[in-house]
Amino acid sequence: MITLDGAMGEGGGQVLRTALALSVVTGEPFRIVNVRGGRVRPGLMRQHLTAVRAAAAVGRATVEGDAPGSRELSFAPSDTVAGEHRFDVGSAGSTSLVLQTVLPPLLLASEASMLILEGGTHNPGAPPFDFLDRVLLPLLRRMGPRVKAILDRPGFYPRGGGKVRLRLTPAALVPLELLERGAVTRCRATAAVAGLP
Repeated sequence: MITLDGAMGEGGGQVLRTALALSVVTGEPFRIVNVRGGRVRPGLMRQHLTAVRAAAAVGRATVEGDAPGSRELSFAPSDTVAGEHRFDVGSAGSTSLVLQTVLPPLLLASEASMLILEGGTHNPGAPPFDFLDRVLLPLLRRMGPRVKAILDRPGFYPRGGGKVRLRLTPAALVPLELLERGAVTRCRATAAVAGLP
């Protein structure tokens, strides 16, 4: 079993999310200590727990240490489960960061999947829905898979309550080459606000 130090690098949740995604893809179990060790409030927060539980559902994994504030976690996947999955952060925690965790294995699955993610869709320090829809997913589609995202309801801090639906149809991945910056074809800004009169 691989052992990881969650305090390495910037010591945030990305170490955990990447480890979960790669574990489900490769089938390799891991143990992580010092979860989010570089943060003022280390350990598993709500969105990290949702990511762990989402990866466990998608990877049919055995998990130990998936509790609020836990600083150590063991994760052992068995196989990837495509189909319909629903994950609710239960706060304004980022749906995009939960998606980061389950997207790689579901794009490599043998069948299509439908994801429903609830929580924050526009968070400071996390990719907003618009980034997923306008930047990440078009690039993934160029690699073969068909991925469509629909924002049913935006979710802002501190309330959350957003809802995103994604339909993922896997395909054999083709390399993506982005060797030069393309020409600027359009500039546009969108401002999204919540709860203002």
